[in-house]
Amino acid sequence: MTKRKLNTYPSEFKESSVKLAVESGQPTSQTAKDLGIISSTLHTWIQKYSTPSKAPIMNQEHHFDEIKRLKKELAKVTQERDLLKKAAAYFAKEIL
Repeated sequence: MTKRKLNTYPSEFKESSVKLAVESGQPTSQTAKDLGIISSTLHTWIQKYSTPSKAPIMNQEHHFDEIKRLKKELAKVTQERDLLKKAAAYFAKEIL
């Protein structure tokens, strides 16, 4: 049996490969082929070294703001409903 040699790459190479794969318009597999590495390795590096986007965080903040606004609106509507119930009961007593 032949032992397979594990290639170790410096972190600078990994980071520049990720940057090239993300910024180039070509498929990741083509970028990996051009660099002489396995495409699954490049995919792993992309997951590890790519910077997370800010969009999901901003999206979460937007959701929290929306929830806060909706809770405030629900409290107001509940208060109005209770007031209308009391008013309806008061006027129903006067009619009878």
